[in-house]
Amino acid sequence: MHLDHSHDIAGNAVSADAHRPDGRRRALRIGLGGPVGSGKTATVAALCRALRDEFSLAVVTNDIYTREDAEFLLREAVLPPERISAVETGACPHTAIRDDISANLEAVEDLEDEVGPLDLVLVESGGDNLTATFSRGLVDAQIFVIDVAGGDDIPRKGGPGVTTADLLVVNKTDLAPHVGSDLARMAADAKAQRAELPVVFQSLRSEAGVRDVAAWVREKLAAWAA
Repeated sequence: MHLDHSHDIAGNAVSADAHRPDGRRRALRIGLGGPVGSGKTATVAALCRALRDEFSLAVVTNDIYTREDAEFLLREAVLPPERISAVETGACPHTAIRDDISANLEAVEDLEDEVGPLDLVLVESGGDNLTATFSRGLVDAQIFVIDVAGGDDIPRKGGPGVTTADLLVVNKTDLAPHVGSDLARMAADAKAQRAELPVVFQSLRSEAGVRDVAAWVREKLAAWAA
């Protein structure tokens, strides 16, 4: 079952109505993208642990030919198995989150039908690069995850993920001294690229962990419910 997804006057997909056909409010959908190895799946797992006692949530993962990310979440037991769905894109993961979003939409809507009602669905992109963005017909907000080991020049290089995502996460800050990354420089470059859009620096190995990202998600959920 696919919900009706409208389009704006320019022909771009925009998010579906906030309500399901039966009148119930649908889940807020947040997409997580970012380069390979940046820590997307670890961030999803940490968010599940932080939010699962407060909200009804589920996860859709994207991999090209495997279910590896979903299997990681299952091994970590971050959610019951029925709340984790895997999409095998069979091609560039950009396509499945930006162009032909039908497989992801079906996975999201099936989760709502089978384990709903849900408050939140996290949609994790497969390994991608700085050009990946989510269709607004699939998600309501996007988190883009980069990491300091990829180089402290990534924020300066920009790209749509860095410049336009609703939240930019600079991950693995604990590695900065070991890889020669300048966190202050990354913060300044991110500010220059993103203006007032928020940026979070995090290390999932620290006591704070995913706290700031979870707080941002809670704010989005509060606004969605309102």
